[in-house]
Amino acid sequence: MPWKGEKDAYKIWLSEIILQQTRVEQGWNYYERFILNYPNIAALAAAKDQDVFKLWEGLGYYNRCKNLLHTARVIVKDYDGQFPKDYETILSLKGIGPYTAAAIASFAFELPYAVVDGNVFRVLSRYFNIADAIDGTIGKMKFTQLAQEVLDTDQPGMYNQAIMDFGATVCKPFAPSCSICPMQKNCKAFAKGLVNELPVKEKKLLKRKRWFNYFFFEYGAQIYIHQRALGDIWANLHEFYLVESPDQVVWNNETVLELLQDQLGIKTAVVKSVSELLLQQLTHQQIKARFIRVELSKKPALLTKGQWVDKQSVNHLAFPKIILHWMEQAMPLDK
Repeated sequence: MPWKGEKDAYKIWLSEIILQQTRVEQGWNYYERFILNYPNIAALAAAKDQDVFKLWEGLGYYNRCKNLLHTARVIVKDYDGQFPKDYETILSLKGIGPYTAAAIASFAFELPYAVVDGNVFRVLSRYFNIADAIDGTIGKMKFTQLAQEVLDTDQPGMYNQAIMDFGATVCKPFAPSCSICPMQKNCKAFAKGLVNELPVKEKKLLKRKRWFNYFFFEYGAQIYIHQRALGDIWANLHEFYLVESPDQVVWNNETVLELLQDQLGIKTAVVKSVSELLLQQLTHQQIKARFIRVELSKKPALLTKGQWVDKQSVNHLAFPKIILHWMEQAMPLDK
């Protein structure tokens, strides 16, 4: 991406504003067109409003564009066309919040301010095993403070870019690459087998469609289950090992074994079956679930949250309807 490694405060600012409500793939072309037409802040400040709006056309959220023009003209008028070099002044400019101010301050001027985006929230939540909701008031404050504490103040720009890239490429939202992760040894969530449950998001519960991928682990005559926590659907009911994904996942022998090794350190297993998609409509949510049946040769050390029980004993435990439906269809258990 053309803004990676950039030291020009104007170009960093421009890229951050464009990407605020825009996917990278879409914003890339807009960024390059803006730089071509307005190569510096003085050129942007001198431009006609309608010309800039026309160039912005298709990006939406036009307040971003209005604030861009306003701030460019303020910088030319009040700061001799030079981007201010202190965090508080940068933050005071219209359209610039704490994240963008920290990005400009650290990338352009090597000031010790942590950039905290979704990638950083996720890395910190997993590495330190923190279950506070990253989209809640307390969680945001906690993670922002933690991000500042662990910041490399000697190289803040490089560190900020590194942790964001790490979250985007290794500590990914779904199916992170734990098996090749250089931070795995000290990752508290990995040690407890909780990587797939972090970070916690309050707004996740508002989603109307959710994708549940259940792993039915068998070890001899035992299966692995755990009890669902409070604060979500089916509180206190039992379920199998769950990996919730943002969308439908194509499961086959290769993808199942890859996830098992990455997430749970399982190197050998037999994938016995992958179910069809099952649906359960709740009042405000639709659950789409798939069940992956896996035979294990030993109990994984990272499966610590739940318990191993004899197959027969599950008849005496409470499960959500969609799990009961699958068990009746696919496995009837010995009674």
